[in-house]
Amino acid sequence: MLALLRKIRTTSVVTEPLVAADDDRQIETMARQLDERARRLFGRSLHIREVDAGSCNGCELEIGALNNPYYDLERFGMHFVASPRHADCLLVTGPVTRNMADPLRRTYDATPDPKIVVAVGDCARDCGIFAGGYGVVGPVSAIVPVDVVVDGCPPTPAMILAGILAALGRRGGPQHV
Repeated sequence: MLALLRKIRTTSVVTEPLVAADDDRQIETMARQLDERARRLFGRSLHIREVDAGSCNGCELEIGALNNPYYDLERFGMHFVASPRHADCLLVTGPVTRNMADPLRRTYDATPDPKIVVAVGDCARDCGIFAGGYGVVGPVSAIVPVDVVVDGCPPTPAMILAGILAALGRRGGPQHV
């Protein structure tokens, strides 16, 4: 017990540096723009359905961070939904595996128009380290139309927000963020 107390006393504090206030304002500005564009396009707040098409789960951790107290998408009216029938936006991660190609296609078809598709991460863009694997069909764009690709392995929550914002701001072919 004494050794533990000694170790605690001699160990310095190890924490991450505090995020600058500019970063907070930038994220808040981006989220407000997202909400405004979503309301203009859909007439209401944005509803997001996340689809893991075969990833390593790194991108899912970053997408999950969008709901934590720091990003807190709910305060800007954005919600993750369980059914694609209630979604406006599909966030798709990972290379598309053989087992997920058909469910991804059906999820896309079940999502009402107008809809946006954001491919999140390097694996969703070009299969990343999984390229050429026996169970991999291809990137997300080989299965469903993609509006925006968010690069990164994994991309940060701020990058994912920027990708959703870019997708809401434009319609048409793929765009890299």
